[in-house]
Amino acid sequence: MAQQSKVRIIAGEWRGRLVNFPQAEGLRPTPDRVRETLFNWLGQTLDGKTCLDLFAGSGALGFEALSRGARRVVMAEQNPQVLKSLQENARKLGADRLVLVAGDGLKTLSREGEVFDVIFLDPPFHHGILPLLLPLLSDRLAPDGLVYAETEQALEPGEGWEVWRSGRAGKVFYCLLKRKTEGP
Repeated sequence: MAQQSKVRIIAGEWRGRLVNFPQAEGLRPTPDRVRETLFNWLGQTLDGKTCLDLFAGSGALGFEALSRGARRVVMAEQNPQVLKSLQENARKLGADRLVLVAGDGLKTLSREGEVFDVIFLDPPFHHGILPLLLPLLSDRLAPDGLVYAETEQALEPGEGWEVWRSGRAGKVFYCLLKRKTEGP
């Protein structure tokens, strides 16, 4: 059996609960201090919000969002072993507001028709996926929605986006993006 790793849910209904996940290539759970910063930026609770976690991995971001009151979270994961772990964690936590989707994040985004308040993007590093994803998000993001991205280098989000908040933890860059608003 593959070695299991764990990540702790920081706050909310499931505060202190552990989420198990297998070791898999490219799987790097968002560190506690980065998640804490992210959810401070988002306002601590996500009551009534809908979230999409396109590269769920350990599920740390999606489970944290559910723990903090998100109305609905959709997680996409293409690795069958990691997906099975997400299913087990969801069952263990009683995560009935979670929808798990088996598949690639990019394909899931193009198929998914729902609009979300928060989209989490933490794709495998060094694959150049984020520049392909960002142009596809405008139809999936609520008008005042936010996009969280984790990258291996500072992100230049491109046309239509602005970095609202950003930080760095070791070799990980992270930021919260929002749509650019047209000035007067």
